[in-house]
Amino acid sequence: MLTVAALYHFTRFDDPEALRAPLARLACSMGVRGTLLLAPEGINGTIAGTREGIDAVLGHIRALPGCAGLEWKESTAAGMPFGRMKVRLKREIVTMGQPDVDPRARAGHYVAPEDWNALISEPDVVVIDTRNDYEVGIGTFAGAIDPKTRSFRDFPAWWQENAPRFHNKRVAMFCTGGIRCEKSTNYLLSQGVEEVFHLKGGILNYLEHVPEEQSLWQGDCFVFDGRVSLRHGLKQGDYGLCHACRRPISAEDRLSPVYEDGVCCPHCVDEYTEADRARFRERQHQIALAHARGEAGPFGEAPDAP
Repeated sequence: MLTVAALYHFTRFDDPEALRAPLARLACSMGVRGTLLLAPEGINGTIAGTREGIDAVLGHIRALPGCAGLEWKESTAAGMPFGRMKVRLKREIVTMGQPDVDPRARAGHYVAPEDWNALISEPDVVVIDTRNDYEVGIGTFAGAIDPKTRSFRDFPAWWQENAPRFHNKRVAMFCTGGIRCEKSTNYLLSQGVEEVFHLKGGILNYLEHVPEEQSLWQGDCFVFDGRVSLRHGLKQGDYGLCHACRRPISAEDRLSPVYEDGVCCPHCVDEYTEADRARFRERQHQIALAHARGEAGPFGEAPDAP
């Protein structure tokens, strides 16, 4: 089994570009794959590898400026869930597009997974899922509000339109691992919401620590790697991924007459041109060839697939 580490940390990097190459070299030398984002506000990403490789990369990150307090969430994978290692420079490690938002200044009250059920069951608490619509579509907490956003950048506009609905309410927010809530709770506090809470460690922390028989979670949790979804105990779910639109697909989706592996699914049937689909078919052909050569991983992607 390989170790998968999901991490983020808000800190000040004066020169993120200088940090990129040494981090990428170490990860590649240790056989670690995944994606790490570097920005002036910190680091974010998910990586997978052997225990030794993950420990080496995490040790390197903890030695970066302001990262000694780095926390991460671990799970396992039967095979490598990433095709390659990427360390990218970004303006934000999670894009909200609000320059005045600063989670280092203040964020909402952290709520441990063991206390989350009691909080969101209170009658004066409104629960908001800050993830994208396709993530919410395969699982969320019972009674949670889905803003139906296509990207996190859409959240502030949604809040401005809907804020009156939540007057005199306490607001509890959650996301996959906690990073979006760092920003969204800071944003709500700046908008005058007095009591804002968020699930510490996100859904992954909840699924790891709250027994399924006591859980208020319904469905699977989407993750941005080859496993696609996780369930209680951080066990891999049954969802696949449409390699055209990158949305999760169920067994029922695969039975649809419009489904074509790697080319089209019921969610994106009207979103691409025939030229796009021809390109997708060629990509799938290359992946099939890699499979035949034994170069594709158990989650279906070749290491060098486009």
